[in-house]
Amino acid sequence: MIEFTDVVKSYSVGTQALRGVSMRIEDGEFAYLVGPSGSGKSTIIKLITGELKPTSGSVHVNGYSLERIRRRELPYMRRTVGVVFQDFRLIQDMTVYDNVAFAMRVVGAREKEIRARVPYVLELVGLETKSRRHPNELSGGEQQRLAIARALVNNPSTIIADEPTGNLDPAKSLEIMSLLQEINSLGTTMLVVTHAQDLVERFHKRVIAINEGVVVSDGMDGYFEYEGK
Repeated sequence: MIEFTDVVKSYSVGTQALRGVSMRIEDGEFAYLVGPSGSGKSTIIKLITGELKPTSGSVHVNGYSLERIRRRELPYMRRTVGVVFQDFRLIQDMTVYDNVAFAMRVVGAREKEIRARVPYVLELVGLETKSRRHPNELSGGEQQRLAIARALVNNPSTIIADEPTGNLDPAKSLEIMSLLQEINSLGTTMLVVTHAQDLVERFHKRVIAINEGVVVSDGMDGYFEYEGK
C-alpha cells in the first residue's frame, strides 16, 4: 500500500515540487500517474523509493513510514518496490540471465534461489529463449521486458514503471502494457507513470493526474485535460 498524506516537498533552491499531495494506492491496485513535465511525478517516485524524504506530511510504503525511516531499514523497504526505468539501465556486458540474477545477488539471495527464480521470471516476460543473449542483441521491446523481469525478480509487492513505453512503437507499447496488466493480475501493485494517452484510454484503470505539485484529478475517467487543452 502507498499512502501520501498532505505531502510537501521543497528543494534547497526554493522550488516547491509538491504542495500538499494526498493519495492512497491499495495493495493489488493498478494506477496511472500522469502530468506534464515538471508537475512533480519524478518527485513522487523518489519519495516512494526512499531517495527523498518529504519536507512535511507523511509517506507510507508497504508498511514503512518513509519520513522517519532509518537508513538501515531502507534496503528492506526497497526490496518491496521494483522500478522499471524508461532508459532500461541494463548492464550491457552481462547476459539476459545475469542482468536478472544480478538484482537477486545484490540483496544477498543464494545461488539455489537464483537458479530457480530467474528462469521462471524470464518465462513470465517471454524471454526464456534469450537468456544467453546480451542487451544489445535484443529489440527495444525485449529490452523493456528484460527491465521488467529485473524489477520483478525479487518478488516486490509494488512495481513502479516510469514511462515504460516511451521508446517503443505502438505495437510493442501494447505488448508491454498487456504484460504489466498480467503481472498486476497476479497481485502486484502497479503504478505506471506515462504520457501515452492512447494506452491510458485503452487500458481503463485509475488515473491520478498531477499538475504544479497538486493532484488535480483522481478517478477512472482517463483525465488528460492537464495537458493544457
